[in-house]
Amino acid sequence: MSVRALPLLATGAVLLIAGCSGSGGGSAAPTSSAGSAALPSTALPPASAAQASTSTSQQPTSTQQSPTAGAVARYETFLHAVGKEDLATACEIAGPAAKQAEDQGLGPCEQTFPITFQMISPTQKRALRSATVDRARITEDSPTKVEIPASAVRASVKFTDSDLGDATLEYRGGQWYVTG
Repeated sequence: MSVRALPLLATGAVLLIAGCSGSGGGSAAPTSSAGSAALPSTALPPASAAQASTSTSQQPTSTQQSPTAGAVARYETFLHAVGKEDLATACEIAGPAAKQAEDQGLGPCEQTFPITFQMISPTQKRALRSATVDRARITEDSPTKVEIPASAVRASVKFTDSDLGDATLEYRGGQWYVTG
């Protein structure tokens, strides 16, 4: 891994600008998705989503019953935040990974993540603002851990593995977080 990728790891970002491995990145025209930092009910894992609503009109849909739905919504929010340079949202979602990097001496997310923003071209930032994730390419390790490869990200520009690394999201304390 190059020295250039270290600030990205420090923030827990999965936007590894250099030194990533794996297959090619994803590309396609963007599709509509929610870009706000507020999390939809799909952020709950299946058992929690079913327990959280009791009325028939609020029962989870089939996509909400899969852990991948909540993880995807959260990761898309993260990608949109990075595209908008929304430091608070990016650091909140990447909190566990950022904390681990901070503990390794690379500085707090709020200081290191702006370096990540500088390493992303304006065209890539615009694409990230509306990026979506192809759920068919996601690996569900468990109801609380999901792997999202860079090739699953769909945006108006092509991202390669050297632009956008793979992400691990874990469900912790009622929320999905980027952990790797």
